[in-house]
Amino acid sequence: MSEQPGPGPGDEAPADVAELAGRVFEMARNGDAASLAAYVDAGVPANLTNDSGDTLVMLAAYHGHAEVVRALVARGADVNRLNDRGQSPVAGAVFKGEDDVVRALVDGGADPVAGHPTAVDTARMFGREDLLTVLSPSEKT
Repeated sequence: MSEQPGPGPGDEAPADVAELAGRVFEMARNGDAASLAAYVDAGVPANLTNDSGDTLVMLAAYHGHAEVVRALVARGADVNRLNDRGQSPVAGAVFKGEDDVVRALVDGGADPVAGHPTAVDTARMFGREDLLTVLSPSEKT
């Protein structure tokens, strides 16, 4: 029995790997914290990114899933990783008005001035003085 060579540099991922990645990204978008945590515990990278540079944390944050964000943070996900457009998860959560997610990200070490626009700039733009307090506790609003 001969062994087939694996994919080489520049080759696309095998269909089964691409399908698994698609399922994992859907778990982040849909808020399936338990299943996603199990996959990460089994070896899926906590900082897996899609073709736009969006991490699992970014997708969970943008879709309002604080529990998923907390599960990923607990497994070492980088809450400050910017996507290909230079956007941070916390700025996306502020933009979407996901207050619980903003708090989960800040608790997980999110930098409120990372990316462009920053989470602080986004909160100011939308008049979210309450989130400015969360993002910059020492700042007087």
